Amino acid sequence: MNIENHLENFKSEIGKVIVGQDEVLDLIFISILQKGHILFESVPGTGKTTLSKALAKTIGGSFRRIQFTPDLLPTDITGLNMYNPKTHDFELQVGPIDTNVLLADEINRATPRTQSALLEVMEERQITIDGKRIEIADPFIVLATQNPIESAQGTFSLPEAQMDRFLMRIDLGYPSRKEELNMMSLRNDSNVSEAVQTVFSEEMITELQDRITNITVDPSIMEYMLDIIHQTRQHKYVGTGVSPRGTLALMHAVQGVAMIRGRDYVTPDDIKYIAPYVLSHRLVLNLEGLTLSNQDTVLKAIIDDVEVPVEYGVSPDAL
Repeated sequence: MNIENHLENFKSEIGKVIVGQDEVLDLIFISILQKGHILFESVPGTGKTTLSKALAKTIGGSFRRIQFTPDLLPTDITGLNMYNPKTHDFELQVGPIDTNVLLADEINRATPRTQSALLEVMEERQITIDGKRIEIADPFIVLATQNPIESAQGTFSLPEAQMDRFLMRIDLGYPSRKEELNMMSLRNDSNVSEAVQTVFSEEMITELQDRITNITVDPSIMEYMLDIIHQTRQHKYVGTGVSPRGTLALMHAVQGVAMIRGRDYVTPDDIKYIAPYVLSHRLVLNLEGLTLSNQDTVLKAIIDDVEVPVEYGVSPDAL
């Protein structure tokens, strides 16, 4: 089965409980292929929990949801050694982090100390409890949410190190009028566990993840990406530009775009399309930038200013 069929099956199943969001599903599919995590920014009630549950079902994985609150502790996420009075010994209790799809709901409501409990597992797919390392099941993806219109009171901004762990930041936004009308027509008792079918096995996901590494990235395309990255570090509105981790994230993401578009090579248009999702949340604006602009606008200006390569190598099969 080719990648287009895989993607179509993926969208078809999630479409049973989520109306619209085709582009979002494309981005989520790319994140799965590249073992990336996603930060959703949207108002409440846009179906993030249902989407996360449906995603877990399509890949045949487990799902856990953590409601982040100011009193949430790091051990509430990772787990801890608990004393058992019957055995007079400590027993390891792994927290809800041990899952395939983790929904970190309203992540910015927890303290930075608690947020940092996700740093190790998002990067290394493991947790450390009292010096003991525990591997997390694969596939593993964190879907975190934060409300962009929430007041500053009772919330804590995600630190740069945390933001850098997310492959993409996606604004779900409101559905269109037609999509919302279709949503109203769906059965109110639609249940994810009953409506959505598993379409991927662990072996299929691993195979797709291996195939994506064969997507060709021409040296001129790499130079084009680096031109954009380096401009983020020099822009007058940017205090801290994109990190080397962000550079690799962009390259991996554009390989995913090329793959779902049925090509074995990357084009400049792939970069222009995916860069806002991958790079904007990694920019730390200075005081002038915060006053006069925002991350998305600054990144768009940078992309518009960088010269696009006219000639680049493509696969002989594509000619």
